[in-house]
Amino acid sequence: MAQAMQNSVHIGPSPVSSRPFVSKWSARYRGATVQDLEPPAALSLNPTDPISLALVSAFEREYTHLTIVDSETRGLVGYIAIPALQAQLDSGAVKPEDPLSRAMVRFQRKGRRYTVITLETPLEELEAFFEGVGDSFGQKQEFAVVTDEDRRFVLGVATKADLEEFVKRRPV
Repeated sequence: MAQAMQNSVHIGPSPVSSRPFVSKWSARYRGATVQDLEPPAALSLNPTDPISLALVSAFEREYTHLTIVDSETRGLVGYIAIPALQAQLDSGAVKPEDPLSRAMVRFQRKGRRYTVITLETPLEELEAFFEGVGDSFGQKQEFAVVTDEDRRFVLGVATKADLEEFVKRRPV
């Protein structure tokens, strides 16, 4: 037990319990950052693009999440989770020719402080973000938008599955 605690990394207080967050995989990270996950380049679409374009683009690149940016400012406005989009199509809630704005999840900007995930973010912090610790308001997250430090450019998307795959490849 003492050995396990020695290899664990504390990332701030846990909103779910009085105990601090302890990374399950910190021994395997060994100083790795988001850049070591080698996230693929982001594919960003506009809210006015048709849903069919999102489906084809995601399928061609094997992406599960696409970012949505404002067509004029290129500012990040939301995202599309492809499995959720497919479910909306299957239920008839949206059609392939509908604009992405009908199906996208919009980011709530007012009064919220977001966790900035960059290529330099340690994997312990990314894991904490996925587990809902810190600025993610106690909600578990399935993906993170990777940006530059100033949040001007979307560089990629890192998923919880990417992190799990990295851990599997990394020897103890």
